[in-house]
Amino acid sequence: MLNVGDSGAKLSKSRLALFVGFGGLLAIIALSGFDALRVLNQFRHQDDQIRRQFLFRNRVLNNIRAEVYLSGTYVRDYLLEPDPERASGFGISLEGVRRQMETDLSSYASQLEPAESAHYDALRTELAQYWAVLEPILTWDAQKRQALGYAFLRDAVFPRRTAMLEIAGRIADINEQQLNAGNERASELLGRFQSRLVVTLFAALVLGLGMAAFSTRKILQLEAHAQARYQEVAEARKQLTHLSARLVEAQETERRSLSRELHDEVGQSLSAVLVELRNLLAGLGVRPEEQLRSQAEVIKGLVEGSIRSIRNMALLLRPSMLDDLGLIPALRWQAREVSKRTSMEVSVATELASEDLPDDYKTCIYRVVQEALHNCSRHSNATTIRVRVQHKAGVLLLSIQDDGKGFDVSQSKGLGLLGIEERVAQLGGTFHVHSGPGIGTILTVELPFHPPATPLNKDQSEADSHTVSG
Repeated sequence: MLNVGDSGAKLSKSRLALFVGFGGLLAIIALSGFDALRVLNQFRHQDDQIRRQFLFRNRVLNNIRAEVYLSGTYVRDYLLEPDPERASGFGISLEGVRRQMETDLSSYASQLEPAESAHYDALRTELAQYWAVLEPILTWDAQKRQALGYAFLRDAVFPRRTAMLEIAGRIADINEQQLNAGNERASELLGRFQSRLVVTLFAALVLGLGMAAFSTRKILQLEAHAQARYQEVAEARKQLTHLSARLVEAQETERRSLSRELHDEVGQSLSAVLVELRNLLAGLGVRPEEQLRSQAEVIKGLVEGSIRSIRNMALLLRPSMLDDLGLIPALRWQAREVSKRTSMEVSVATELASEDLPDDYKTCIYRVVQEALHNCSRHSNATTIRVRVQHKAGVLLLSIQDDGKGFDVSQSKGLGLLGIEERVAQLGGTFHVHSGPGIGTILTVELPFHPPATPLNKDQSEADSHTVSG
């Protein structure tokens, strides 16, 4: 039988394992989800920042390039314009381009990367020199502009403009490199996220498979346990139905036997007594005294036979000596009676410290021995039977061993053995049958029993009290 404590401990461990497993699985899924959201948010923020910085720097560089081209156009128009007023207007426009260029350079400096600083300084120096070269021409008159303008454009303005545009191109290249580097960082971040996601998914998959296997095994175990319990219940119900039918049959057989015994022996004896009494009454005063005395002896013998039959039936139902003399004398009387009726030698051995047993224990042991001897006389063909009753370590031990032909315990279990098992189970004991074809049979019964403490008699108590006081 499964221990309830062990079953409860196993159930608690299973619940804890399921709670930890599914809790861990949910925690992994939740953490992977939070990590995915965090990384995606970081990736989106970084990508947006890289894109905005690139667009800003690219727009500023384009503005500087356009302003360099525009400044060259204004310088050319200023130098080639013969009208002083219009030339002065070109000069004012040139100053506006210069201020806008300074503004764009300052705004670009706010987003400057370390790799661009050297080129940015070169561009700023080049622009400063460019404007320093242009400052003197703003004071030229029309004749001087006409005389020196073309040479100034060719030798001073165009080379410097080309140099500035080259520096601006290098800065644009660096800006594109920064964009590529940012994209690489974003790709690296996405790659790390993918690696973590793969590890997380693998861990979740492994844990999920483990929990699925564990849950499946537990469900299969519960299904097998439930199926086994169902089979046991079905078998027990079948046995109970069979036992009920056999009990009814045994009851009817016992009643039929008692009826036959009462009719054939007691009833016929009493009928014979009644006939003899009538004959005796009819012969009073007519027959000789000796004949009447002989007839009275016959009647006496019939009455004694009836009394003996009734006593035997009463002893078979419940021997009075079990209540009057105790268990061991009743067992020995039963052994003698069986030995008289059969050719078997039945012996009873006891190792009891006290025969003061409760009535239910005495009745159980007596009926078990009675049923076992009855089965031996009917089926075993035994010649020797040993009955042994012992009391050891809080247990009453009963063993009944015969040297008969034996039987297959797994195939044969009659009503008598089922009755013995039921009697023993009512007292919380265990019942075992060890047998086999040709090796005899051993029936063992173990009943839990703790005898009450034996009270001391009055004289012994007084003697002990005097001894203590002395």
